[in-house]
Amino acid sequence: MTSQPTRTFLSPRREFVAVGALVAVTAVWGSTFLIVQDVVEIMPVFAFLAWRFSLATLVLIAIRPSALRGLTPAVRNQGIGLGVALGLGYIFQTIGLKSTSATVSGFITGMFVVFTPLISAVVLRTRITPIAWLAVGLASVGLGLLSLNGFSIGIGELLTLMCAFLFAVQIVGLGLWARADNVYALAVLQLGTAAVIALVASLPSGGPVAPPSKSVWVAVLFLALVATAAAFFIQTWAQSQLPATRAAIVLTMEPVFAGFTGVVVGGEPLTVRIVLGAGFILAAMYLVELGPRAGAEATLPHLEP
Repeated sequence: MTSQPTRTFLSPRREFVAVGALVAVTAVWGSTFLIVQDVVEIMPVFAFLAWRFSLATLVLIAIRPSALRGLTPAVRNQGIGLGVALGLGYIFQTIGLKSTSATVSGFITGMFVVFTPLISAVVLRTRITPIAWLAVGLASVGLGLLSLNGFSIGIGELLTLMCAFLFAVQIVGLGLWARADNVYALAVLQLGTAAVIALVASLPSGGPVAPPSKSVWVAVLFLALVATAAAFFIQTWAQSQLPATRAAIVLTMEPVFAGFTGVVVGGEPLTVRIVLGAGFILAAMYLVELGPRAGAEATLPHLEP
């Protein structure tokens, strides 16, 4: 049976650790754009996603085989629902990339920072503080400066916008359902569900064909173990400690790290636009960190099963 949402005030130490953990996750995700770009040029996209999510799920289960035992139907349904949002989000993003540029896709995907407070306000009836709205605006401007060069509306952009909405749903769901006692199980269920979706999506093009070379295997293993299994477990734990809107703003650090990787590793020029974009996102995080801790955004709503 489900009770009404309860408010839990977070200790400053837990908040600091959770924010730091999410920043670390964004650093990993931001550094993988070049790797993913290379991999999907060599093997089918859906096969790659199937391997990535399947291996990540199997590793988490191998580490803790009993993770899914004794779960209530509510927690199982929550994990599967989050996995559907996650898996479909990656599917929409990947299909959208077929007809739009990576830079435009990156900006539109980052719009989850706008969708997150809107979904929280509508679904959870959460009051979003003026500081949080200002931070959302700053983060959105920063994302645009980092990754938007021109803008046109087409099927690719619309599909990627759906991806951003689904990622926001996943972020809000984690903020609502993730707790200390179900973090691992939710991570397994999310990735397992996303793996099934990717496997089904790969069937029309021959199924999950194996990576064709040793270098691709290394890339897939890194993406599966570090950027998926470890990263999504950490994200799930961190969001058991933070409000959804605050987590979404922290997650906008991903394009900052992606831009840094592009400059240092990919040899892209360090432009004023990149510096300004990173500055806007850092300013948004700074505002959130200094926001009132006693307000609605300083609390964490949960639905207890």
